[in-house]
Amino acid sequence: MTDWLFHGDFAASPLNLPILLLGLLLAFVCGQVVAWVYMGTHSGLSYSRSFTNSLVVLPILVSLVMQVLNNNLVTAFGLMAVFAIVRFRNVLRDTLDTAYVLSVIVVGMACGTGKFATAIVGCGVIVFVLLMLSYISFGSRHRFDLVLNLHWAKATTEMNGLVRLINRHSLRAQCSSRRFDPLREGTDLSYRLLLRDPERVGDLLNELSQLEGVSRLTSMKAEDESEV
Repeated sequence: MTDWLFHGDFAASPLNLPILLLGLLLAFVCGQVVAWVYMGTHSGLSYSRSFTNSLVVLPILVSLVMQVLNNNLVTAFGLMAVFAIVRFRNVLRDTLDTAYVLSVIVVGMACGTGKFATAIVGCGVIVFVLLMLSYISFGSRHRFDLVLNLHWAKATTEMNGLVRLINRHSLRAQCSSRRFDPLREGTDLSYRLLLRDPERVGDLLNELSQLEGVSRLTSMKAEDESEV
């Protein structure tokens, strides 16, 4: 079995198993580094866990692609043609879906070009990484519980009561947006809140709605705000 694995490629270039595994492992580590940096620095309103997972998987796939191509121009054109056909027939909105499609194309290309051992090793590594990412819920993060939007009709110098009320219910409060509304003579505010007790969201909203100067009060849970 071991002998077949080391000599299981019937293409022009034989399998170098240590180099293959080293390349896939290095791609995995580098993808992890980039994904963790993305998780730590992303500050937009639409965070995608699926995209974060794809940052780990795609370097492994690209490494496997280069192992399969191995300076073979015909195989390279074949890979481009197959992927173009798939993209033309299907609109993939999820980055991880694209990674899945690319993985089966590369494994099929490896089988079709006689790189049987490369296909087995590459498929095993990809499946292991995908299952691991799913099992540990890689890419999930919990920075806040609630997005709070409101209109403050008074002057910004009179916001002490509003800030105290928000801080009393929150472990961390970040004002992510502040925009002056000339039509209503006030300020539109948006807060991200990490609540002391997420079960008491109703109490917070009730107190805010009774506070003088607050209007157009809306809220959105963090899981509704981010792409899972």
